[in-house]
Amino acid sequence: MPTSRANGLDIHYEVKGSGPALVMIHALPFDHNLWLYQMERFSGLFTCVAMDLRGWGASAKPREKFTLRDMGDDVMGVLAELGARRGAVVMGCSIGSKIALMLACEHPDIFRAAILVGGNSGPQNQFDHRIAAYRAHAAAGTLRDYHLGHLRYGVAQTWADSAIGRYLLQGFVARGRTLDAESIAQVFGALTVSDLTAKLPAFATPTLIVNGEHDSALPGGTRTASLIPHAEHYILPGAGHCCFIEDPGSFNARVTDFLARHKLPRPD
Repeated sequence: MPTSRANGLDIHYEVKGSGPALVMIHALPFDHNLWLYQMERFSGLFTCVAMDLRGWGASAKPREKFTLRDMGDDVMGVLAELGARRGAVVMGCSIGSKIALMLACEHPDIFRAAILVGGNSGPQNQFDHRIAAYRAHAAAGTLRDYHLGHLRYGVAQTWADSAIGRYLLQGFVARGRTLDAESIAQVFGALTVSDLTAKLPAFATPTLIVNGEHDSALPGGTRTASLIPHAEHYILPGAGHCCFIEDPGSFNARVTDFLARHKLPRPD
């Protein structure tokens, strides 16, 4: 898999397909493989690009303080290396949705649409317990167990207990063997203080916000949708935070409809 150093750090990413870019930014505590179904479904229309955020997967694990904009610059660095300068669509989940929204607000010349899963545009001050727990379990040698529990929190429990759910979640745990608690703490710190609220009333890019019915971020997604005048908000029945891996058929159909109504992708 290719690695970008455009922003000074190793950022691991996967590319599939051809056409305008569809950029996929994963949730915590997953990696780029969270988008496996969307990579397959949309690679016939787009150059699908899914990356591991700094601190996760095979990407660098910096311990010094950084911001959400630094993480966004990692994404833009990958796109620059791929020559994707306009006509792109950005799609993200959780922290990925906040990065996606930030990039779409700041680069309307590049991104023609934004698809936000579990989106929360405001400050999020609830992660001190996650930071403390990752540090404690790293010190105790039980980080893999804690990682699995955190992964399960990001999906509906019925899916987590299914055969496919158990199989895929164990894959994330196996690939997370290089996770670093101090780098994870910096990621959560960057997420905590970010607030995009002031940008939303003037945000004009076509936007789809999707939440699972059992998504803990549903209030944040509802609030974000209410602040973007033209945003479409869809609640996927029976699913949790990462609804697109739990029910990829329904999610992909909703995204396909959204893209078609906005005539995307379109050639430049």
